[in-house]
Amino acid sequence: MKKLISKILNNDAFGNTLASLISIFLGLIVGLVVMVIFNRAGAWPGFLVMLQGGFSDGARGIGQVLYYTTPLILVGLAVGFSFQTGLFNIGVIGQFTIAAYVAIIIGGKLSMPASIHWIVALIGASLAGVIWAAVPGLLKAYFRVSEIISCIMMNYIALYLVNQLVHDTHYESTTAMSAYVKKTALMPKMGLDTIFPGSTVNSGLFIAIIMAILVYILLYKTSFGYSLRCCGLNRDASKYAGINETRNIIIVMLISGFIAGLAGGILYLSAITKNYKISELFINEPGYSIPVALLGMSHPIGIIFSSLFIAYIIVGGSLMQGYGFPVETVGIITAVLIYFSAFSLIFKNKVNKFALQFSYKESQKTDSFKNE
Repeated sequence: MKKLISKILNNDAFGNTLASLISIFLGLIVGLVVMVIFNRAGAWPGFLVMLQGGFSDGARGIGQVLYYTTPLILVGLAVGFSFQTGLFNIGVIGQFTIAAYVAIIIGGKLSMPASIHWIVALIGASLAGVIWAAVPGLLKAYFRVSEIISCIMMNYIALYLVNQLVHDTHYESTTAMSAYVKKTALMPKMGLDTIFPGSTVNSGLFIAIIMAILVYILLYKTSFGYSLRCCGLNRDASKYAGINETRNIIIVMLISGFIAGLAGGILYLSAITKNYKISELFINEPGYSIPVALLGMSHPIGIIFSSLFIAYIIVGGSLMQGYGFPVETVGIITAVLIYFSAFSLIFKNKVNKFALQFSYKESQKTDSFKNE
């Protein structure tokens, strides 16, 4: 029995899951304390309705959880994939923003048959993400410029560039900052609107899950993925083994940018109208990318579940307003949960340390028994 326990404790997937669950639990406790401070009477019922999440609104609520989950999976994957290979692509915000703009240009300004319009818009958005990620990738690969600094600069360039482009191309009046994506460019529902009536969930969910599976296969089931992870674990050893680090850096950034671009395209091709305020593009989905990756321990499958959890809390948190909590409180609670996701790595190290100590004690007992 103890041998089985030791085996479970030393399992990497178990350690990742336990670390994430500890982070979530502590985040929820601190979130409840914050709610009590703001509104003692409504704290507990508001907390319960938040935990009910999408289930509070039936099939529509579940559909909305899945709708928010879709871009979160992709932006989390974009960051997590780069983390696994030793790079820090924190330029997902810029790649997402540029891709979103390209998607609404193709989807709103061009006319195509419905069968290909959304596909062309999605491909265009993904390629925009690739191009935007290529700049810090090339700078890192050939000139050893920190990808963190170059990604931050590219984020701000994207923000203000798209802000100007929106002013130039998408004002419909002197006060509106909205534009229409044509019906032919909308993501197909593929029957999800029947299963979750009233929600905006669409086929992008399937694309996100398939992308997570592909990234998992690439990283863990191919020799190329192994070489990428080797670079992340030990660059010097990888270089000594003959792995082309320069090539890998460029490829990783391009793939990461493609995934981030896919996220921007899917989100902004999901509704006939969308508010194109750049603050929304900059803060919402891409802003969750690093927490989603950390909470999912940068593992593609873990990112799916961490995205589901954060989307669930977002939908549940919006219902707290009925218990006397302003919308800002919902943002604070969500931020607390996300903040604690950053501690998942610390908790994982604690779990690993405990597992090693447990295994060592068991091995000592076994050796002592044999000697007797």
